[in-house]
Amino acid sequence: MSNNTTSGDFAWYPTDAFKRDSNWAAFIAAEGLRDYATLEAKAAQNPEWFWDALVRFLGVQFIKPYTRILDQSKGIEWPQWCIGATGNMTLSLIDRHLAAGRGEHAAIASESEDGSSRSLTYRELAKEVNLLASGLATIGFKSGDAVGIYMPMIPDVAVAYLALARLGCIVLPLFSGFGAAAIAARLNEAEAVAVITADGSLRRGKPVEMKQVLDEAIKDVPTLRHVVVARRLGVDVPMQAGRDFWWGDITARGNSDFAAVELPAEHPLMIVYTSGTTGRPKGTVHTHCGLTVKTGEDFILCFDLKATDRLMWMTDFGWLVGPLQVTAALLAGATCVLVEGTPDYPDTGRLWRLVQDHKVSFLGCGPTLARMMMRYGTSDISKYDRSSLRVAASTGEPWDPDSWMWVYENVLQRRGPLMNYSGGTELGGLVATNVLFPIKPASFSGPIPGTGADIVDPEGRSVGAETVGELVMRQACIGTTRGLWRDPQRYIDNYWTRFPGMWLHGDWASRDADGSWFIHGRSDDTIKIAGKRTGPAEIEALLLATHRISDAAAVAVPDPVKGSAVICTVVAAPNEAPDQELATALSNAVVSGLGGSFRPKQVLFVGDLPRTRNMKTMRRVIRAVLLDENPGDLSALVNPEAVDELRKIVALQKS
Repeated sequence: MSNNTTSGDFAWYPTDAFKRDSNWAAFIAAEGLRDYATLEAKAAQNPEWFWDALVRFLGVQFIKPYTRILDQSKGIEWPQWCIGATGNMTLSLIDRHLAAGRGEHAAIASESEDGSSRSLTYRELAKEVNLLASGLATIGFKSGDAVGIYMPMIPDVAVAYLALARLGCIVLPLFSGFGAAAIAARLNEAEAVAVITADGSLRRGKPVEMKQVLDEAIKDVPTLRHVVVARRLGVDVPMQAGRDFWWGDITARGNSDFAAVELPAEHPLMIVYTSGTTGRPKGTVHTHCGLTVKTGEDFILCFDLKATDRLMWMTDFGWLVGPLQVTAALLAGATCVLVEGTPDYPDTGRLWRLVQDHKVSFLGCGPTLARMMMRYGTSDISKYDRSSLRVAASTGEPWDPDSWMWVYENVLQRRGPLMNYSGGTELGGLVATNVLFPIKPASFSGPIPGTGADIVDPEGRSVGAETVGELVMRQACIGTTRGLWRDPQRYIDNYWTRFPGMWLHGDWASRDADGSWFIHGRSDDTIKIAGKRTGPAEIEALLLATHRISDAAAVAVPDPVKGSAVICTVVAAPNEAPDQELATALSNAVVSGLGGSFRPKQVLFVGDLPRTRNMKTMRRVIRAVLLDENPGDLSALVNPEAVDELRKIVALQKS
């Protein structure tokens, strides 16, 4: 199927100096290879060579080395990695840098919503992590315990993550905006024995009572023994004797020289839950060696993260990107900038001021965040110095070309690449921008080595250029979830049964004649009308290209004539009236781009689209509200009021 979002010219070209100084170039040189194409071919032919070479290049530390890096005797669905090895992720993220004499380099920088800031060098971080880890051990925390982290993005969240990893506990990230029911469901699913939290946090100037929400949740968690509370707001909170401990009281028991617990390389590091449309969330399982190596490939090679960088990605620790940015920055020996709150509060220029004040060189910026900031125009951006920015990166959703260009031109000032990356909570990266090649707006350069990413038709056959198909993975990848937590059959059913021998990622993708790849949205969001199929991203790109709206979501609903019809939910631009004239113009834009069959059945104007804290638009929720169906798990929403607004609009139209 032809897709006009894949057309267009390259916007960014790497200079010879950029390519020469890239981490990919260093990796290629270290392996004595001629060029990237040679590396790519060798990785496809000899995966064990590739992963072993990558481990060596990244400097991943083991106590006992592996005898073999990959064993697929149980099938591609159940590969075994780093056979016989022992170690601990924190050896690669902390101890290695201290041994190299980089203890005074900034590891963590942060800014809270009220403007307060704090930073930790690698030496200071090591001390904080060791004090907490050893202190937790004195109250019974041990290897294999599942422990929740329910905290705002402050330095303590990184310390908690690393301390639990150092002990061998299994980290359970919890979204800081979760209500009690969502927290309880995940703690029970993992049989968690403890949670590390904060007394509260700030969001848009209002205190969020995290400890009180947690207290309500754990009434229904019989396995939970302890709660450790960090002071963020300095407010009084209920503390249950014998169960609850203040962070400072725990670290006072600790030892600043605590050695990392020696673990099997495949020891579980984290259980990260993804929200499903129906049923309980899926618990993806990430290991010490798997997450470390794959994060290194994705960030250090594909994103070109360097030790001199300062990485800031405004997200939440409850989503995979939260732990990933800490892991990536510290593995690279770089600085991770953590930010509490939102990018546009207390003022609409906050994001750009943070870039200036913290000298951010690596900015995480997804499509929904970009469109949100676009509503405020460019006057805020121009107030602040962005010369520190070297690169920007995104993941989570398809870009529309206009929003991509807005970031490239106004934020990066055409000086660096906006790199696209598609993967998921289940596996890390699958396709990504490669800094050795030019970039088209909204595109990827192609598969990440070691994944065997491909695009296939319904029969599992590779498709040609300009044809949309299912994104799959043909090779075992070290970052892939080790099943789903205590549910192996659900893992097989979700990812491996549709195309035997291939991982089904669940995204529509295409590549054009120039070799650029594009993601078109979730395949379960497919819009098929009168025998023609497209993804929501293509329709949304046409709507956004009118420059009369600031955000859009297209979904399909049943239609007695065409099988399905399109309904577009949009946010009018600040200077536009949400009236019939605008609705007609938007409808005509879709027809002009895709033909009369795709003329929207309705265009609904809303104040905001339902989104997660990780800035993903929840199309399934929109579709469910339109059809008056159960929208499933809403615990991940950052703005549940958007769902209430949409329900009222739909009800008014039906009355």
